[in-house]
Amino acid sequence: MSTHAPPHVPLALSRAFPPMNRSLTIAATVLALATPLAASAQAAPKIARLVITPASRTMVAGDTMRLSTEARDAQGNVLTGVTVRYRLGGSARFEGRVDSLGLVTASSTAILPVTVTATIPGAAPTFEVIEITAVPGPAARIELSPAAPRLVVGQRVRATARAYSASGDVRSDRMTWKSENPAVASVSATGLITALKSGTTAVVATAVGATTTGISQRLPITVAAAALSSLTMAPAHAEARTGDVLRFAVNAKDATGKTITGLTPTWSFSPGQGQIDADGAFVGYEPGEYTVTASFGARSVESTITLAPRDVRRPLSLVGRLPRTRFTTEEVWLHPDGKHAYLGSGGGGDVLYALDISNPANPRVTDSIVSNTRRVNDVMTFPDGKFLVFTREGASDRKNGIVIASLEDPAHPKPIAEFTDGVTGGVHSAFVYKQEKYGTFIFLTNDGTGALHILDVNDPYHPKEVARWKTEGRPDVGRSLHDIDLRDGLLYASYWNDGLIVLDVGNGIKGGSPSNPVKVSQFKYDLNAMYKQVEVDGGPGFIRGTHTAWRHKNYVFIADEVFPASGPKGTKDASAGRAYGRLQVVDVSDIANPKVVAFYEPEHGGVHNVWVAGDSLYMGAYNAGFRVFDISGELRGDLRAQGREIGHLNTADMDGYVKNAAMTWGVVVNPKDGLAYVNDDNNGLWIVRIEPKPVKKVIP
Repeated sequence: MSTHAPPHVPLALSRAFPPMNRSLTIAATVLALATPLAASAQAAPKIARLVITPASRTMVAGDTMRLSTEARDAQGNVLTGVTVRYRLGGSARFEGRVDSLGLVTASSTAILPVTVTATIPGAAPTFEVIEITAVPGPAARIELSPAAPRLVVGQRVRATARAYSASGDVRSDRMTWKSENPAVASVSATGLITALKSGTTAVVATAVGATTTGISQRLPITVAAAALSSLTMAPAHAEARTGDVLRFAVNAKDATGKTITGLTPTWSFSPGQGQIDADGAFVGYEPGEYTVTASFGARSVESTITLAPRDVRRPLSLVGRLPRTRFTTEEVWLHPDGKHAYLGSGGGGDVLYALDISNPANPRVTDSIVSNTRRVNDVMTFPDGKFLVFTREGASDRKNGIVIASLEDPAHPKPIAEFTDGVTGGVHSAFVYKQEKYGTFIFLTNDGTGALHILDVNDPYHPKEVARWKTEGRPDVGRSLHDIDLRDGLLYASYWNDGLIVLDVGNGIKGGSPSNPVKVSQFKYDLNAMYKQVEVDGGPGFIRGTHTAWRHKNYVFIADEVFPASGPKGTKDASAGRAYGRLQVVDVSDIANPKVVAFYEPEHGGVHNVWVAGDSLYMGAYNAGFRVFDISGELRGDLRAQGREIGHLNTADMDGYVKNAAMTWGVVVNPKDGLAYVNDDNNGLWIVRIEPKPVKKVIP
C-alpha cells in the first residue's frame, strides 16, 4: 500500500496515525468527511414549479402590474432562499419594461413576453416565460361612417362603427344599434340602415365592452322626399391605366326633372381586382373591363371602364460598387455638390467615411472620422454644404449625442463641435433644416426619453438647445421617436407606437416656431392588427412601429419597421431571416385630419428608408432589396397590385460584411445625374441607374 496521503486529505492528518493503520484510518476519515457533503447534496431543495401571480395577466396600456413568484418543491412546499428575477423579451422594449423585481410597465398595447428566472443554491435555475397582454383603455369615442348619409326610400346602406380609447388605441367593442325614428329609417343589429319614408332621424351606436359604459355616437340620416325618376353617371365610359384613380358622380332627378342633391349611393364594381370608396373614387389593379355601379335601393346606374396595363417597368443597371467588409453599413448622404458622399458604419464601426463619387463607376474613400459611437446611424449635411452632422448611438462611455464637422474641404471633414447634454442615451436620427425667418436648426431624436430636441446651430461651433417636445399620456420607458422629416415649417415625426405626429415648427398654422413646437395632428393606427402574421411567425414581443416619414405633395409616405421576435426554428444564416412592414400613403390635404388612402407592401421583405424624386419613390426594403416605384397622379389602394413597381435590385453578393444576403437600408438620389445611391447594411454601397424604358421595335 502507498504510504502517501491522498491529495484531498491534509498531510498533517496522515501523520497523526501509525503507518500500519494509516490506510484504514484515511478511508474512514474520507468517509466521515464525505458523508455530510452527500447528505447536504441529497438535502438540497429542488424547484419543481413556479407559482406566478397575478394569474390574470391582462393590463391597460399605460398602467403597471406587480408580479410575484413562489418557488415550490415537488410536494408543493414553498421554498425559501430563492432569488427571482424578471426580464422582458428584448424585442418588446419599445412597448414596455419590467424591472428585476417584477414591476411591469406597459406603455402601449402589445403582448409582453416576460422570462421569470428562479435560482437556489445547489440547484439548476428554473425558467418560465409568461405573456402579459396590454389592452386599450376604456372607450372614449366612436367613429362612424358614412358621414350623415342622404338616402332615398327603399335604399339600404351599412354603417360601421369603431371605438377608440382616450389615447387613440383601437378597441374591439361590440356595437348595439338603435334608430331614433324607426318609421323613417330602421337599423339592424349589424348596422344595416333601411330608408322607409322621407324625413330625418339618426341611428345611435353604443359600444358594449367589459370596460366600456355609456359611450355612444349619433349618425344623422336624411331620407329624401322626392322619388327617383332618372339616374345618370359621369363619366359614362372611361379609359385609363391600372392604378389611375377615376372619380364617378351620379346625377339623380325626380319626376319634374329637378336634381336631387347630396344622395349617398352604394358603390360596387365587377369583375376584377381593385377598390371603390364611398366618395365614388375607383382604382383598378388589373387590365381589363370593369363595370361600376351606383345603387339606390331598387334603382341603379352603371358605367364601364377599360383599363390598360400601367407599363412602368424599367431595367436597372449597376454603375458602381463600394463593398464594406469590416463593419455593417448604415446611412448614406450626398454633398450638395453631387461629387462627394458620406457613409456611416455600424456593428462597432465607430467610423464615418468620406467618399469621392465624381466618377460614380469608381467611388473611393478619401477620409474618415473616427468617433466613439459604435454606429453612425444618421448623417446629413447643412443646406449650404459647409457642415455636416452625424449621430452617436452606442458610445462605450455613454457619451452619445451628435458630432458636427466642417466641410471646408468636402473630401476631408473635420469635427468642430459635439452636443451631448440630455441625449447621452443615444440619438437615432437628426435633421438639419433652415428657415429664412429663423435660420438653421438641428432636430434630433432622444433614444432615452423619446423626446424631440431642437438645437440652434446658426453658430455650428456652439450648438445650443432651444426646445424639447414629447408626447403626453405615455410613460417615458415606452416612448420612441424614430425619425424626422421637415417641409415648409412642418415637422413629420415618426413616433413608433404613437404613429405619425405633425408639429408646427415655423409654418405658422398653429403659431409654432423652432423654439416653440406645437402639435398640429396625429395619425395613429393598429400595429397589432396590421402585423398579426408576424406574431404568428415569430411569437409575441416582435418589433413594429412607425419608422420613417416623407412629405411629398399632399401625401406623407410612412414606413413601418417590422421584425419578428425570432427567426424560423432551426435556422442560423442571415438569409433565413426576414423583415416585414408596410409603406402607408397618408393624405394630408387636410392637415388637421390625416387619413390613409394607399399602401405598398413587398411580397417578401420589409420597408425601411425612402426617398422621393419626381414621380418616383425609392426604397430600401431590407431583405427585399432596392425598390423603386411610380407614384404619379392620385394614389389609392394597393400600389404593388396596380403594377406601379418600376424596378427591383437584389443587393446581395459575396463581397460584403455578410455574404449573399441583402439588407437594403435606404437610398439617396443624386439630382446631378439621377443615380440612386443605395446603402446596404450587410455589404456597403451600390450606385444604380434606372434605365430608360426599352423602345419597342416596330416590324413593318
